[in-house]
Amino acid sequence: MICKNIKHSIFLSVLFFVGSVQGGYAQEASDMETVPEMQTVSFTPPFDFPIVFSGNFGEIRANHFHGGLDFKTGGAIGKPVRALADGHISRIRVTHGSGYVLDVDYDNGYSTINRHLSAFVGDIARRVKDLQYEQESWEVEITPEPGEYPVKAGQVIALSGNTGYSFGPHLHLDMIESATGDYVDPLPFFMEKVKDNIAPRAEGIILFPQPGKGVVNGKQIHRTFPVNPTRPITAWGLIGAGIRAYDHMDGVGNRYGVHTVILEVDGEEVFRSVVDRFAYEENRYINSWTHGQYMKSFIEPGNRLRMLHASNGNRGLVEINEERPYRFVYTLSDALGNTSKVRFTVQGKNTEIHPVEHREKYAFKWDRTNYLQEPGLELVVPRGMLYDDVWLDYSVRADSGDVAFTYQLHNKRVPLHGACEMRIGLRRDRLEDKSKYYVAGVTARGGKYSIGGTYEDGFMKVRIRDLGTYTVAVDTVPPEIIPLNPGQWGRTGRITLKAKDKETGINSYRGTIDGKYALFGKPNSISGNLVCELDPKHVKKGGRHTVEMTVTDGRGNRTTEEFHFVW
Repeated sequence: MICKNIKHSIFLSVLFFVGSVQGGYAQEASDMETVPEMQTVSFTPPFDFPIVFSGNFGEIRANHFHGGLDFKTGGAIGKPVRALADGHISRIRVTHGSGYVLDVDYDNGYSTINRHLSAFVGDIARRVKDLQYEQESWEVEITPEPGEYPVKAGQVIALSGNTGYSFGPHLHLDMIESATGDYVDPLPFFMEKVKDNIAPRAEGIILFPQPGKGVVNGKQIHRTFPVNPTRPITAWGLIGAGIRAYDHMDGVGNRYGVHTVILEVDGEEVFRSVVDRFAYEENRYINSWTHGQYMKSFIEPGNRLRMLHASNGNRGLVEINEERPYRFVYTLSDALGNTSKVRFTVQGKNTEIHPVEHREKYAFKWDRTNYLQEPGLELVVPRGMLYDDVWLDYSVRADSGDVAFTYQLHNKRVPLHGACEMRIGLRRDRLEDKSKYYVAGVTARGGKYSIGGTYEDGFMKVRIRDLGTYTVAVDTVPPEIIPLNPGQWGRTGRITLKAKDKETGINSYRGTIDGKYALFGKPNSISGNLVCELDPKHVKKGGRHTVEMTVTDGRGNRTTEEFHFVW
């Protein structure tokens, strides 16, 4: 397939649910009207070579949905990225997370965010570099006036790259509907340029008996099964289902997220998910919808994700109350209409369901503000932070040498929809410099990672996003700075350093060459290397030079090192 660099009209048919959008909540299907609206939008592809994706819209990621399309660039950087339509550049950024970023507002009611670029072009490139030196910062942001940088469809606006948190060369393209601010799937706009005849494939199913209300194979625990179960599945009472599935495309080994999942039981639809749009604020609802890589086919009571739709008046949960076979059918579809089905049977088997006896001290309810107060610990979880009720498996551990007790809020991670304030008291306040204390999350194996926090009247105050295990730790060890291939600096015109910190991570860095500010950056956050491309405008060529790098960690510990090179 050959992509020509011309405008072409693509008819984007968007099927959405008015009740869902207006109410801002996941809705029962019976409450919604479907309004098919045909929009004609003219878009130019971002590249003039065949379109292939490494990632699609809405893929399951840690705490968020993948917000756009990842266009492959043949393993190379520096491919010209083109404007999709007429419009103007609205924002220009350099960040550690997304690298070089260019936002474009189009006249047709959409905008895009182009991430992980290798470079800007023209006046923008010069302006960004000047601002970096002026602010003495790799990370900068510019918000131009609407008429300052107009673009035409097909115009080269940047070069593709591998900057920021990126595992290989590609272009990440977010598309946003201007009227709503929603992230929308860009793929329908490029259907004519995409070769895909492969339907999504399921890799496993899962059943969730509801606590005290259901059993699966005689037990009140969730169970996973192969797509084609070789042994009978029995259940009784109230259960939820889920499926692990991925989409695929012609000639590509990548796995993608599934656009539409429909669950029918005995010929009646009970649930559907349509991954075609979401608001930025909805991202963390993914923690409620998914179980690992499984997509649940029911809606937890505190989940307001609009792309989920229950049809049976019971949030998608299925009542097994007859001793007969219940026929489950999943229909999986991608954005181009390729469809597959998964069928399995759940045999109703009358089984005694024992009520759940909760002995836990704290029961956090999803529909109210919750408080946990213990000696040395205070936690407030406001209403709207939980997706379902949680009975906390709370415990406290004490090690003789620790600064604070270790508080297990729950025995497994429970994601919160937003940040909640927690205070942990110090048992042994030994440091004069209180800034060296930090709140640490504790892994199942006892490892610690920094959450941050500030000292206040004998407590460390912090905002957490998970119910897990926490304590207070001390970081007084400065970072380490390691030169990488210093003998090649003069020949390549590139200085590369590695900054490492074992506890609270690198917070800031600043480099100079011969006493003058030098533009060091972190082009790729995966490697984490600090790189300076030598520029004759700022470093005089022809002699011996001194590099000084200062690196500061998350608790203010600082290291300064000097290195020498000839260029």
